[in-house]
Amino acid sequence: MNLSDNFPIEFYDALVIGAGGAGMRCALKLTEQGHKVAMVSKVFPTRSHTVAAQGGINAALGNVTPDQWQWHMYDTIKGSDYLGDQDAIEFMCQEAAEIVRELEHFGVPFSRLESGKIYQRAFGGQSQNYGEEQAHRTCAAADRTGHAILHSLYQQNIRLGTTIYDEYYALDLLKTINGEIGGVLVMNIHDGAYKILQSSHTLLATGGAGQVFRNNTNASINTGDGLGMVLRAGLPLQDMEFWQFHPTGVAGKGMLISEAVRGEGGKLRNALGEAFMEKYAPHVKDLASRDVVSRAIAIEVKEGRGCGANKDYVLLDISHIPEEVITERLPGIRDISQTFLGIDPIKEPIPVFPTCHYMMGGIPTNIQGQVVSPDDLGEQKVVKGLYAIGECACVSVHGANRLGGNSLLDIIVFGRKAALTISEALHSHKPNRSNTDLNLQSIRQRLQRWQKRSETSAETSAQIDSVIQIKKSLQQIMDRGCGVFRDHQTMQQAFNDLQGIQLRLDNVCLTDFNDVFNLERLAGLELENLVAIAFATVTSALARTESRGAHSRVDFAERDDQAWLKHTLYFQEAHRLVYKAVNLHPKHHVAFEPKPRVY
Repeated sequence: MNLSDNFPIEFYDALVIGAGGAGMRCALKLTEQGHKVAMVSKVFPTRSHTVAAQGGINAALGNVTPDQWQWHMYDTIKGSDYLGDQDAIEFMCQEAAEIVRELEHFGVPFSRLESGKIYQRAFGGQSQNYGEEQAHRTCAAADRTGHAILHSLYQQNIRLGTTIYDEYYALDLLKTINGEIGGVLVMNIHDGAYKILQSSHTLLATGGAGQVFRNNTNASINTGDGLGMVLRAGLPLQDMEFWQFHPTGVAGKGMLISEAVRGEGGKLRNALGEAFMEKYAPHVKDLASRDVVSRAIAIEVKEGRGCGANKDYVLLDISHIPEEVITERLPGIRDISQTFLGIDPIKEPIPVFPTCHYMMGGIPTNIQGQVVSPDDLGEQKVVKGLYAIGECACVSVHGANRLGGNSLLDIIVFGRKAALTISEALHSHKPNRSNTDLNLQSIRQRLQRWQKRSETSAETSAQIDSVIQIKKSLQQIMDRGCGVFRDHQTMQQAFNDLQGIQLRLDNVCLTDFNDVFNLERLAGLELENLVAIAFATVTSALARTESRGAHSRVDFAERDDQAWLKHTLYFQEAHRLVYKAVNLHPKHHVAFEPKPRVY
């Protein structure tokens, strides 16, 4: 392409980058409010990763056991290992019941009790009366809840006529001459052509980045595109040391086996046949928080009680559960087991091992969905024109460890809230396009670097390195350096190795970078994001000299509230870290003070 040419431009009241549950809910609300909205997705919207969420969405409805939003709030704060911001958690839990009823009215086919009420299952870390008894709080549509929510929201957006750019890839945020965010550059994946989508309100809902690890439950599209864009814009990422490893990924393959399996009564067993979670969480056993269960499995394997020829996994046993319960409430899990393992879980246990699942950190935001960043004095200031929601954002309702069933709640609660924030701004100040000239210098330089690599490749007889090879090396480094258990030596080695990865990426050559259908170009752009996220993760993890939630260090085994009850903010330039205090001040409920976390 000729980079001196002007990019075609289209104007919108608001842009939503990402068409998972968060982006869909936001776009739907904005379209309902009468705004001209464009939603951008690099896959067909119903293939967004929300479709893979299995177990359910949390809300204190009290349909199976007595429940209150205050108990949900306590469980979420405790689950976060007290790193979650209590004002944001309070807001999310208060909104939950209305959110679920709203989803039901959108057409989500929730499973039902005989009474006709929405079925709720038990999930890890849930309790009644602030930790006394197990709660049943997770509203489920069998074991395909995310699938049901995503399709219902898509149909509602189609009904209202939301503009959707499907199979378009968002490359970078664009700034106005005043330094505000004024839109985004996108690439049509079909033909490689570029286009500017301009708006005074750009919202990122680009999901997670699990592809930074080799063993993960994430789709191949989860490459942290929104996070990479934010870093390149000179803004920080928050709490990137905290990655959740789901206890029950299919051993050796990574596909998710939902927590719903344990919620319905499944038991984890070691090679001796022991239901070993009784040792690690004697009160709630297999329904402890995910970080607790993941560490327990890793310890069982490390100490020689793993199963199989290599003793490298444990077994998830549901053979004692009635067959009709499995076929009604866990049909998708049974299908995964039969398809990928040739095992019918009604008859045989499923081999499982922890696998990277969810990113607790992300783009720092406030409750309104606005991106925030510290100024020179350390004060958190709103970044004008930019919003973020869902897994790519860090509000922070998950802190150091997310509870199962809270991710679907997070995306819908803050998807709606961000839409209301944007709509209010649009009603107050209609966009003035004449004052939104964009500075395209940085994006042109980035594209020119990639085109130069393509031309260099064309002049050589052999391709020395490839994007695929570099990505595999990156994933291996992250698996070794930032897994379930961490220490200074392995993380420092990972940081050193990442510098080599950066050099390889800087010198990689693509076969072509012209205006054509080109998945290699897409993979190269995605890899830039993954490498930046890896640096953010390792840098932040090295600095946090404590164990908290999913960040478990063998050389600093205890939680240190005096030194580390604070959020990490990572800036890409010089791998700089700054910190901000955890919000311990909810608006309505009394604060929950940090205390020892046991289950």
